[in-house]
Amino acid sequence: MNLRPMKPAESRIAAISLLVLVLVLAYFVLLHWWFVAPLRDIDSQMDDLRDTQSRYAAAIAEKPQLQKRLVELGHSQTDNSTFLPESDPNAAAAGLMQRVVDDAAAHVQEGSCEVSQKMPVPNPSTSASDPYRKVVVSISLHCDMQPLIGLLYTLEKGKPYLFVQDFSVYRNPLLNMQRSGASPLEVQFTLAGYVHAAANSGNANGNGDNAAAGGDAQ
Repeated sequence: MNLRPMKPAESRIAAISLLVLVLVLAYFVLLHWWFVAPLRDIDSQMDDLRDTQSRYAAAIAEKPQLQKRLVELGHSQTDNSTFLPESDPNAAAAGLMQRVVDDAAAHVQEGSCEVSQKMPVPNPSTSASDPYRKVVVSISLHCDMQPLIGLLYTLEKGKPYLFVQDFSVYRNPLLNMQRSGASPLEVQFTLAGYVHAAANSGNANGNGDNAAAGGDAQ
C-alpha cells in the first residue's frame, strides 16, 4: 500500500507533536524525578515541621494556665469537703443514708418524696495503700417527679462529692389504677461517696460485715 505524502502543514503539525512528546518525556526523565519531586517532598516536610512548631508554641504559651490548673487540682485533692466527713466507713454509710432522708424532706414542698428503704452495700476489702475508701448505700424511694429532680440535683451537685449509680425508676400500675391522680414513682439507686484514707487508716476492710448490720428498712 502506497502512503500518501504528507502536506507541508501536516508535516509541521507532526513535527511539533513529536517535539512536545520528546520535551514531556525529557522533563519527567531528566527534571521531575531528579529535581522537582524531591523539592516538593522537602516542601511538604517543611509544612509539617511548621505545623508541629506552631502546636508546640501554642502549648508553651498555655504553660502558665496549665500550671495554675494543676495547682488548683492539687488543692482540691486535699480539700476535705469533697470527702464524707466521717472517719469510719460504717459511720459514713449511716451518715449518707441520713443525708438522703434529710434532703428528701427538704424537697417535700415540691411534692411527696419518702424514703422507703435504705441500707449499706458491702464493698470489697481494700488495702492500706489505697488513698480513698468507697462507701455505697442502696436507696429506695416513693417520690413525685419534681422532688425527685430536686433531690438528685442536691445529691450530685453539692459537697461532699456523691455519685448516683444503678438508677432505676418506674410507676406502679396497681397504685395508678387505685388513685385518681398519678401515683408516686418507685425509685431505686445506689449512692456512693468516699472517705479519705488518711483519716481511716485503722479500718482496712471498708464497710464490711459490720456495715450489713447497719441496714435500716422502713
